[in-house]
This record gives sequence, C-alpha cells and structure tokens, in this order.
Amino acid sequence: MRRFSKLALVMAMLALIATASHAQTFPTKPVTIIVTSAPGGAADATARMLALYLGKLWNQQVITENKPGGNTQIAAEYVAKAAPDGHTLLLGPDVTFTVNPHLYRKLSYDPVKDFAPITGLTVLHQTLVTHPSVPANSVAELVAIAKAKPAALNYGTFGLGSAGHLNMEALQAQAGVKLTAVHYRGAAPAMTDVIAGHIQLMFVSLGSALQSWKAGQLKMLAIGSPKRLPDYPDLPTVAEGGLPGFEAKSWFGLFATGRTPQPIVAKINADVRRIMESPEFATTFLSKQMMQSITSTPEAYAELIRTDSRLWAKVIAAANLKID
Repeated sequence: MRRFSKLALVMAMLALIATASHAQTFPTKPVTIIVTSAPGGAADATARMLALYLGKLWNQQVITENKPGGNTQIAAEYVAKAAPDGHTLLLGPDVTFTVNPHLYRKLSYDPVKDFAPITGLTVLHQTLVTHPSVPANSVAELVAIAKAKPAALNYGTFGLGSAGHLNMEALQAQAGVKLTAVHYRGAAPAMTDVIAGHIQLMFVSLGSALQSWKAGQLKMLAIGSPKRLPDYPDLPTVAEGGLPGFEAKSWFGLFATGRTPQPIVAKINADVRRIMESPEFATTFLSKQMMQSITSTPEAYAELIRTDSRLWAKVIAAANLKID
C-alpha cells in the first residue's frame, strides 16, 4: 500500500511538472480567438486588437475568427468542443454565460463545465437615447410619459435576450412601466430606426450613439454607469433619474475550453492583463472605444459571472422570457 501511495505521488508530481512545462512553452502553435459576433462590432474590435498585441508578446500568430449566430451559441459550442490546450479561445459578451442559461430551455453548451474563465476584458456602459420628438429630457420625464401611456413607447433591441433588450426590461421592472420591444438583428439597424423616428428609444453603447447625438439626430437622456463619466460630466446617470442603483452595461470576456490546464489559463491571464492594463493599450484602444478594462484573476472573473447570472435570472423570470 505504501509503495502504491508513493507511486501515485510520483505520478502526480510528474503530471504537475509536465503541465507547468507546457505553460512555460505556450503557445506552441497559432492561437485562434473565436469571436461570438460579426466583424465590425465591439467584441470584434477588442479581439483584433488583443490578437495583435498577444501575437507580438508570444512571437506566435494569433488569429481572430468570427462565428456569429444563435445569440452567441454557435461560437460557444465551437470552443466548447475544441482541444483543452489554450490554443482556441472564446471572446464574447456576458450574455453567453449570464443570460442564455436562463433564457433558453436548452443550450448547445454547458456554461460551467465546457469553459475555463480567463479574465474579463472590457465593459461598455449603455446610454438611453430617444428620437428628438419624444417630449422627455430626463429619465424621470420619460418614466412619467410611459406611466401615462402604457406600452405606447416602442424601444429597439439588438436581439431577443441582448444587453439592449434586458437592460430595458430591468428599467421597466424598476420604474414600474410598460414599453413595447421591437427586436432587430443588431444595434445599427435599431438605432437607424430611432433616428428615423420609426421607434422612440433604445439602450445602446455610448460610442455607437456619440456621433448621432452630436449631430442632433438623437437625444441622450442618461448613461447607465454607476457615476457620471469624466469626459461627459453633464450627462446624468439613469440612477439619478429616480432609479437608484440602476446600471445598463455589457461586458466582454475571454475563455478557454473546459479542462484546460490551470497553468496555461494563468499564463494567458497574466499576459492579457499585462497588455490590457498598459497605458499604451488604454490610449490606443480603450479610450477611443469608450471602454474600460475589467481584467482580473480567473477566480474574480468567475465570481462576476455568477453575480450577474443571478441578477439576469431574476429579470428574465420577472419578464417571463423563455426561448425553446
């Protein structure tokens, strides 16, 4: 029995040494970052910039590949089935892990077993915009109109279960109002219809709305951040409009396939944080995209996912949303 115990201990130590050795030499071949959305969006821009910096740091080719569709399920399923060696990564929004498990009766992936969280990447605070004809100049005035005319105001989303959809559902629940959702296949067509006056309002990222707001094509009532942004001190928060604690945001993160060795996850985490937290990356990318870094340890990132998952579970249940 002692001989068996010693042998088991030796085998475990050899496995640990082998895993650590793999982490030291990682990557040993090109790395592919699978993006959950089509080219041109915030996730895609983040993936391409991160791939550029990681390629230089690792002296290895880092490729981005877009697999949109299924409210991020197509990309997630692909990475879930990849080899657990860190050479295939998933970059996508929070909804993949915090919304889809509660929204869909059946998923094509297991959000816990099939993935190893690496780190959060960026957060985008969404702004509440309306067509100029809407007679409201604050969240409080908008809520008053919605209460006086239930379901009369139409809002756009960038897909059923998207951040733009669920953030508005959360606003309705907290404000005690009823709005009518109009679902689009992306933020751009939804915002086009707000500008044209076909629908009245929506939540969209500040960066996406900025140019149209400055051109007078939209009214920007509030930002869904915890506090006012230093660059736009005159733009109030949604919470200031009578909805304390309210936030409207979407974030993006990085994942490896489940069962990827912890030392490899730790190495990718350290290298990504080194890039994302550098002043150069903040200046050349984050500030221009109106993004903020949310990098952390894998453990802290996993806790963020659990916290937001509990939040959206309540919102989805209250709105009675379910997709077969």
